[in-house]
Amino acid sequence: MNEGQKTDVSLKRALGLSTSTLLVVGLLIGSGVFKKIVPMAQTGMGETAILLAWLVAGVVSLFGALTVGGLAKITEESGGTYEYLQLSFGKFTGFLSGWADFMIMGPGSLAALAFLFAQSVNSIVPIPQPFQSLESISIADFISPFADSGIKLLGIAAIVALTGINYLGVHKSGIVNNAITAVKILGILMLIFLGVTYSKPEVITETLAANAVNPRDGMLFLSAFLTAMLGAFWAYSGWDNATNISGEIINPKRNVPKAIAYGILIVMAIYILVNFAYMNVLPLEKLRATGENEIGAMVVAKTLLGSQGNILLSVLIVISVFGCLNSNLVTIPRRYFRMAEKGYFFKDVKKVHPRFRTPYMALTYSMVWSCILLVSGSFDMLTDMVIFASFLFYGLLAIALIKLKRNGTIKAKVTGYPVIPVIYLLFSVAFCINTFWAQPKQSALGILLILTGVPFYYYFKKKNTHEVKAS
Repeated sequence: MNEGQKTDVSLKRALGLSTSTLLVVGLLIGSGVFKKIVPMAQTGMGETAILLAWLVAGVVSLFGALTVGGLAKITEESGGTYEYLQLSFGKFTGFLSGWADFMIMGPGSLAALAFLFAQSVNSIVPIPQPFQSLESISIADFISPFADSGIKLLGIAAIVALTGINYLGVHKSGIVNNAITAVKILGILMLIFLGVTYSKPEVITETLAANAVNPRDGMLFLSAFLTAMLGAFWAYSGWDNATNISGEIINPKRNVPKAIAYGILIVMAIYILVNFAYMNVLPLEKLRATGENEIGAMVVAKTLLGSQGNILLSVLIVISVFGCLNSNLVTIPRRYFRMAEKGYFFKDVKKVHPRFRTPYMALTYSMVWSCILLVSGSFDMLTDMVIFASFLFYGLLAIALIKLKRNGTIKAKVTGYPVIPVIYLLFSVAFCINTFWAQPKQSALGILLILTGVPFYYYFKKKNTHEVKAS
């Protein structure tokens, strides 16, 4: 098959604006809404600064969404970042972004979410560890395949089950996502209501003001604020995965930008309100004293509802992470499908199921690699290493929009252009510089892992050339 040739069976456009918006919300609301209040409180920031950090991180994410929304006007195909970058800068740049997503960012995120889901279940009902006697076995002193074996097996089961649902059709997975997202939003809204209406002693506010980092401290305050904002920014990550399924969204040039923007605005409101509720229930001193492995929302729930609060919050976290896992399973494999369709990934990944019209082989590849990363237990390290590189691609998206607007490829009006993409580019550059300065080894290793895709690119390119000549 010639490069770029379409498959006989195409993906089905079945997702409207409301489902696409809920998909974005499902992609974003995972564990961060429950966990990030503790590390943010430990920065020494006051209540107002913490809420501001959530707001600023949300606005930056919205700027990224508006930037991608402008790029969404150039194609109706699936593939997301890969598609936009290869159309803007050529096949090589697009391939490297897709390869980085396949190697670490996509399956690494799925593995981490599945592990966290199983951990949350374990906090409610203890899971047996069938290979506990083999936990001491390790590979290269950092891969321990038999550690937490019961949790890993449940995580694998969750990945396989949700992949099966996605295999049966994007419409069915959309229904599952809508139901789960609705339940977790209702649960969080109930938590917000209970937290906002909770009365606490007035003396707490005075204690907080005395111990918070003072904005007059200059660089100390800025450093604490950036640290808090990055914590919030982590909770907003994943919105760009919605662009991977443009080929299955009805009227994607209109609905993709709207769905991402609406989704981020909904999540921003939820994050700000729920964190306000947390801090209305407990003083920041109490949240700062919370253990590193404890979930701040559970401490708050216990204060509100007693011992039953932990159980109810654990159930909500299970639902939330399960829904986030499903949303990512819907979107991530579509990028590999588009790469294969273009001739720059393994050939069978472009296959579409003749009955269900889903990219079943892309789903299978994603499932297998995610399970391998989950068993290895090294996914946290891997995803940390590529944060630096992922923001390189975010910066390239801003440059791509500016380039395509200047050369006339994108003629339609883009909201906020050119101010928003320029601000987003500057933020991405600053983030990359700061990350490389703070974590040079992890950043360099992340780039090295992405560059392992270079020989694969030339292999696929050579293969495409031979096929064109043969035809």
